[in-house]
Amino acid sequence: LGLGSNLGNRTGHLTRALNLLEARGFKVTQVSKVYETPPWGLKDQPAFLNQVVEGEFSGDPFTLLNLAMQVEVLCGRERLLHWGPRVLDIDILAVGNLTVNSQRLSIPHPHISQRAFVLVPWAEIAPLYQLPGTDMTIVEMLEKLPQKDRMAISLWTE
Repeated sequence: LGLGSNLGNRTGHLTRALNLLEARGFKVTQVSKVYETPPWGLKDQPAFLNQVVEGEFSGDPFTLLNLAMQVEVLCGRERLLHWGPRVLDIDILAVGNLTVNSQRLSIPHPHISQRAFVLVPWAEIAPLYQLPGTDMTIVEMLEKLPQKDRMAISLWTE
């Protein structure tokens, strides 16, 4: 899962999201460090804090999507503007070797290879993971991004 927040207590929202996910059946097995990243898509908004989380979940991907959306709402997420500012965003990045293509859900997440804010933390916890449908690992995707995109991301310290 990819977690992001750019409104309010950003670190608090990420921590609360992890706790709520675990309390509802998502067993966290690895968590990246937190990175501060520039916004992607809509640029005129505050910087994000992002992290990637690996875990185990016994439900299907649509049940996981419902859980992610429920946690977003519990943390105060309102869907007002596509790619706009948000208290919390949880994206399903990948589920093992599974692929899903529906109006409601795409797995792997369709923009992973373009998003340093996902690839940097993901490379930290699973650099050799290979996305289904590609012949590249996470770290190889990260290395293909422009240097300026990678350099725009910094480790978050409070």
